[in-house]
Amino acid sequence: MATMGKYCKAYPIQKLRAFHQWTERTENARKEKKEINGKEVEVQHHLTDDAFLYLQEDYVVTDGIFIDENVIFDKITPEWKDFCQNVLKFEIPVYSTIEVAALANIAEPSSENGKNT
Repeated sequence: MATMGKYCKAYPIQKLRAFHQWTERTENARKEKKEINGKEVEVQHHLTDDAFLYLQEDYVVTDGIFIDENVIFDKITPEWKDFCQNVLKFEIPVYSTIEVAALANIAEPSSENGKNT
């Protein structure tokens, strides 16, 4: 079963191809359903110049949103991480947790206001 990571970002393939050590495992591209001669068949997705790929939180590039499927590029090096961070401006957001107690105070009206007796 496919695994969804916590974060990924889509990039045009042309931006990814700008990395000097870029290689593509095109055989891992996702399959698409098409109708050929009245029959529905699965065909390989072609990575054309207008394709978008997904840069995952672990710096792997996939042809789809799942972190462990359709891996196109997985040669994770310091140079690749540097390219992602400085050229692509890839940044994994930091989500802060909200305390449940703080939410409870917002959700409940003050007991001093508008008491019905």
